[in-house]
Amino acid sequence: MSSYFYKTNAAPALAAIAAWDAKRAEFDRKREALKDVFGGPGSPMYSGSDCYVGGVKISDSRDLDVHWRRPDEYGYRALRHATKPEKGTTKEARAAYKAEHERLTALWQEHCPARISKDDVWKALGVDWGSVWLSGGVFFKHEGAIYLNLGFQLKEDGEHIEGAAEIVASEFEAARRQVLNQRNTA
Repeated sequence: MSSYFYKTNAAPALAAIAAWDAKRAEFDRKREALKDVFGGPGSPMYSGSDCYVGGVKISDSRDLDVHWRRPDEYGYRALRHATKPEKGTTKEARAAYKAEHERLTALWQEHCPARISKDDVWKALGVDWGSVWLSGGVFFKHEGAIYLNLGFQLKEDGEHIEGAAEIVASEFEAARRQVLNQRNTA
């Protein structure tokens, strides 16, 4: 698979990435705030270009199994769609479980951040998200410019990002390393 590297400092591209960064920061803030509601932070889940919360990191106690699925390999538990009481549970206990589950579901719907998608960013940049989905694409901001690694070539008469100039892989990788180093030291 081919890789094409680009760099742009066009205002629309910078605005699109700034909007994504703000949206992602708000998503992460709300995801982390789930610990105030449920006792643990929300899981950062990814599917294609979407980010969503799939569960919370709470105790793996079997007592919670009525309302929460068993923890995944990272310790996150997802809220069940309906209660799952043990066999032999009394009718009164089942009713209490159901009421508690409705309360938990309402809290989840109120506090869980909505799914966000990078598709909007790609559209704002001027790229068809389907091309990114099929061929791949990565972007990041560094020193006032947007760096892109795409699995397809930009063309004036087709996929096009305003102000994007093709760069060599070494320039992209140098900027990428600097960004990663900054994140690791932060």
